[in-house]
Amino acid sequence: MAAAARVLNITAAAIAQQIHTLERELGVPLIVRVGRTVRMTEEGARILDRARQLARDFADLRSIANDSTIAGELRLGACTTALVGMLPEILARMVGKFPNLNVYIRPGYSAQLYAAVESGDLDAAFVLQAPYDLPKTCDWQLLREEPLIVLAPKHLAHRDPHDLLAKEPLIRYDRTQWGGRQADDYLRKMQITPCERFELNALNAIAVMVDRGLGVSLVPDWAPPWPEGLNLARLPLPEPSVSRCIGIIWSRASVRMRLVTVLLKEACQELTNPTETHV
Repeated sequence: MAAAARVLNITAAAIAQQIHTLERELGVPLIVRVGRTVRMTEEGARILDRARQLARDFADLRSIANDSTIAGELRLGACTTALVGMLPEILARMVGKFPNLNVYIRPGYSAQLYAAVESGDLDAAFVLQAPYDLPKTCDWQLLREEPLIVLAPKHLAHRDPHDLLAKEPLIRYDRTQWGGRQADDYLRKMQITPCERFELNALNAIAVMVDRGLGVSLVPDWAPPWPEGLNLARLPLPEPSVSRCIGIIWSRASVRMRLVTVLLKEACQELTNPTETHV
């Protein structure tokens, strides 16, 4: 109650009165006191998601009505690499310029986020490029290309990358994910049959495992931050090499297209003129 009152700049008593009014309108209790705390009732939990959607819809109305103001809520998705390595700086630029902009962020795998954008559940998402053609309702903008590299302990840096992949234990980038499929396709194309030891979809964890001498890995040269204190060699592949592409997908039908346009502009500017925190 007190936290809500601070956010809305009204008294806690006024918050309580509004909740009581809503309870009378709905005919059910929404919260109940347990000792010195307040918890949601079962009835309150059932309407929570719908209430949040109503709040987002109201924010959309503000965005549409205020044609000269960038305001409202932007619903974004982000794969793990983009969420940590790209999105924070882009959002820092956006909220600095547009203080009335609210951003909801859903982490997830690229395939899941594509589906959420296509269905209209998200306005845009930072994802890996899809291995299929997009529907006509969506657009895509490339932001970063990450070439595949062989990640190896530093003392193996003198070795040929293909020799490492063929003879050292392999820590696989998960083949069920789009990025991992690219690595698997490369191994097949080069006719390299690795000695597999582990398989996972966590690039930072793979880097730590390589540092601990558990094997080598074939991964994209992903955007910082990387785990600190690792003694690794990042070896480029001989030609022909491939790259993992990361970009933004968005829905052309979104009512928040003006906000998406701002996002695209700030993303492109950040990549062209990165902020000092990247240095």
